[in-house]
Formats: sequence, structure tokens, C-alpha cells
Amino acid sequence: MKTIDAILNKITMYRVVLYELIGLLLAAGVLGFLGIMPYAPINLLFSVVYITIICLIINKIFAWAYNAPSNPESTYITALILSLIITPALSWSDPIFLAFAFWAASLAMASKYILAIGKKHIFNPAALAVVMTAFALNFGASWWIGTGAMMPFVAIGGFLVVRKIKRFDLVWAFLISALTAILFSTALHGGNIFTGLEKVFLSTPLLFFASVMLTEPLTAPPTVSLQVVYGLLVGVLFSPAIHLGSIYSTPELALILGNIFSYIVSPKKKLTLFLKNIQKISTDSYDFIFTPDQQMPYQPGQYMEWTLGHRRSDSRGIRRYFTLASSPTERELRLGVKFYEKGSSFKKKLLNMKKGESIVASGLAGDFILPKDKKKKLVFVAGGIGITPFRSQIQYLIDKQEARSVTLLYSNKTASDVAYKEVFDRAAQVFGLKTVYALTNSDANLSILPNSVRKIDAKTIIEQIPDYKERTFYLSGPRSMVTNFEDILQTLGLKKNQIKTDFFPGFA
Repeated sequence: MKTIDAILNKITMYRVVLYELIGLLLAAGVLGFLGIMPYAPINLLFSVVYITIICLIINKIFAWAYNAPSNPESTYITALILSLIITPALSWSDPIFLAFAFWAASLAMASKYILAIGKKHIFNPAALAVVMTAFALNFGASWWIGTGAMMPFVAIGGFLVVRKIKRFDLVWAFLISALTAILFSTALHGGNIFTGLEKVFLSTPLLFFASVMLTEPLTAPPTVSLQVVYGLLVGVLFSPAIHLGSIYSTPELALILGNIFSYIVSPKKKLTLFLKNIQKISTDSYDFIFTPDQQMPYQPGQYMEWTLGHRRSDSRGIRRYFTLASSPTERELRLGVKFYEKGSSFKKKLLNMKKGESIVASGLAGDFILPKDKKKKLVFVAGGIGITPFRSQIQYLIDKQEARSVTLLYSNKTASDVAYKEVFDRAAQVFGLKTVYALTNSDANLSILPNSVRKIDAKTIIEQIPDYKERTFYLSGPRSMVTNFEDILQTLGLKKNQIKTDFFPGFA
């Protein structure tokens, strides 16, 4: 599993989804060539190309009309999802496919711009498109991906996607709810439960729906508890036995109704932010300070998705997830970003932004927040630029003059890699923050920083935090570091509910 995680951590969430969808279409093409699937590879290829071209053209038109950044990666994902749920063309002149696919692709792209409130789109584009075509044109999605032959490929790809974005709670809630509803209906109508169970996995798009469409970050709720409720709700609605009069539930309709719930309980704002200043905060990290076009309430430690349109974007696209380094008590929004020698086109564009240039942020989310109980003793463990959520939380405690028992364990290679030291020094004066710096390079001078150690391990924790068993640990940094500390803390006897980890989609 660690090898899988190491590979996934190098790829953005959207790229993992895109690779899965391409893999599923390739698998379907091979199975079609072998006669296992009923779709000829050439017809499948034509269907994919046709839908993708329509999506690209319509998206380009609306992006121009709304003066919004165009995200080709998102467009490709929507196009490939449509290709996997709309029955492929029987021939190059199949009139039903040509009409259905054209309108579905067009509506999917248009919905991202038209059906948006506060610049935030509400519905899963592919799901909404096939719902609208079903009602308006009486053309329904077949969800042909939901077959026994494709199930192994769907299961493997889906597992990788869900593992990447850490949405297991959401997926399990949906699967339990959907299976319970479907099997209850089967038993109620005198059907065989075991036959019904087999049919669910081999003749429905259950796994594809759960792993690819339900987990879309922009239309899912922001916190784990709300995601569980979302999964349970969509799971019940997923059952084909659910109906209102003559209108029976379908996967896409279940998701659209779930999206409405998600919108109601989620932050609504999509911000346009203007660069005010760039400050160097360590050897290779910078603070980007933005002035938002509107104020947005948030909790210290939360993250957002940031979209920065630029020409010649590389394979990682124009979107990233960043934790807010600013505190809600500050007017500006602040990002702390680490740069590497061979950086992405996104980060190159970010670093070269000029004062007054804009970036778009949306999808406020995250459970990595301060506990409501102010008496809880806390330990913040940060590695490198993983310090950003703690800068947000500590600055908040300073500004609110809020006394909490907090110890910060902050690991870097050298003293020059340390960021936000002035904030932590101020916090020591205001509410007694204790900071322990770890400088892991063997030649790093420990005397440069107060209370420094060579590394943070079980021994350091025991020595520096005698009451560690009474504390809740917050872990933020590279995935390997976070996993390693989880093991250390569990070895020291801490319970899982005493350990919180910072994670957001597209962690890489």
C-alpha cells in the first residue's frame, strides 16, 4: 500500500481520475475486440472523439462568453464520463447517438456556467446533462459501464481514485445505504437476496458511480460528517424502486438530488482574488497575499481549490488545492507555497504573477480545524510547508487572545527552511505557545534556533511533552511524514481519535 500511495502522491486527483477513465475505455475497446463487450472498438473510439470535440467546443464558447478560465482537464473528464454512460454509436451516422451525445455534451458544459450561483456550479455536469436529456428528449443514459465484464477494471480504478482523495467514509456510507435499500426492496417483492446482490454488482454502475461521480469534490459537502450524510442520502435514492408517481429514480437523478443537499450545506462563495504582495518566507517557500473581491467566513485550517488560468499548462492542469495560511481575523487571504527546481506550469505562473493579477478560489472545505472545546490540550506537528494550517490557527489564537495549551513540533532540513517564526514567537508571548524546532540535516546548527532537536521521534515527544497522552495531535506535511507519525503516536499508546491529519484532494 505504501508503494501505491507513493505513486498516487505524485499525481493530482484530477489526473488520477482522468487516467482511470482512459483506462476503462481502453479496457472496453479490448473487450469489444475480443467479442466480450458488444461495442466495436472503432465505434467506441468514434463515440469518445465525437463527445470530446463537442465538449471542448462548447466549453470554449462559454468560457469566452463568461470571461472565465477554461480547464481542459475538467472538460476531458466530463467527456469521458459521458462516453462511459451513453451507449456508443452503432455507426458513424447513428442519428440517435449523434443527437443524444450532442445535447448531453453541450448541456454538461453549459451547466458549469449557467447553472451556477455565486460563480459556483451546483450539479455534477455529466449527471445533470443526462437528466435533462431524459426529460426533454426522452433519451436516457444506459450506464453501459455497469457490466460484469467491466467490473474488475472499475473496482481497481475506483479504489485508486478513492484512496487518492481519501473519501472512503463517503463511499462506504453510499454503498451501505444503496445496498440496504436495494436488497430491502428485493426482499419486499419476494426476490432472492443473493441474486439481487449479484445483479447489483454485475449489472449496475454502483462502483463506477460511487468512486468517480459521487466523490467529485466541487459538488460534495465540505466535511466528513456531511459527506457521510450525503452518501447515505444518495444511496437511498440510488435504488430504482424509489419513485414519485411515474418518475423512477436513476443514478443520475439520485446524484442531482444529492447535489442540491450538498449545495444547501456547503459554503456558497467562489472568490476572485487580486495579488497584493509576494513575500519570501524560507529558502524555497513564498507567501502569496491576496485581496478578495468579497469577504468569506472560514475556519482556520481549512483549504480551497485554486484555479489559475495560463497558456501552455502542463499535465497537472490549472487547478490546485492549498490550505489557507491566513487567519479569518485577517482581511487578506494568504497562501504559503513551496517551490521546487522543476516546478509545474501552475507554480511558475503563480510565482510570476504581477501585483493586481487575479486568481479564482472556491470549494472551501476541511475538518482540520481547532476543537470547539478550548480546554483540550493540543500538539501541532508540521513538516516543511505543512506549517500553513498551523500558521492560520496560531494567528487566529493570537488575534482572538484565546488561551489554549498548544505545543508546536516543526521539522525542517535547516533553519533557513523555517517559515512564520515571527508568528510563533508572538504566540509564545500571547498565550504561551511552546515551539520545538527539528533541523534534520546532519550539518544543521541546532544552536541557531531555541529549543532545537535533530529529529522528532518518540523520544522527543516523551521528553518535550510529558503529558502527551492527554493531548490531541494534529499532523500536517508530506504524506510519508504524516503516516510515519501516525505509527509513532499509536506505538506510544494514543488512540485514533487523538490523531487528526491534514488532507485535501489533490494532495500532490
